[in-house]
Amino acid sequence: MKANRLGFLVWVLVIAILIVIEVAEITHLFTLPISTALADPLAFVFALVFTTILALVGAIFVGIYLSHRLLTPSGFSPFEEEMLRMRSDVTEMRRRLEALDAGGRDPPNRPKGGAP
Repeated sequence: MKANRLGFLVWVLVIAILIVIEVAEITHLFTLPISTALADPLAFVFALVFTTILALVGAIFVGIYLSHRLLTPSGFSPFEEEMLRMRSDVTEMRRRLEALDAGGRDPPNRPKGGAP
């Protein structure tokens, strides 16, 4: 299995798990009363620390991804390269046509008196 497919499957799995957790949170599947959460200070501190660590790790991964995308030099795609070649060809044809229209003489790059 290619690395791209494996990475794609991992991210699909992570997103699916997060969607299931969000739906469970919205439907109050595992919601505790506020009095229970505040009654145990150790659990409250643990939940805060856990949430903070997850947020930091997520922010680090997002930062690494964005900096990689911004700082990685990328060339032109094959399609863009072909379009640039076509543009230069059209420019060259236009230049030769203007030279022919200007004086009725041969373009500069074509040998005189030879076969076409």
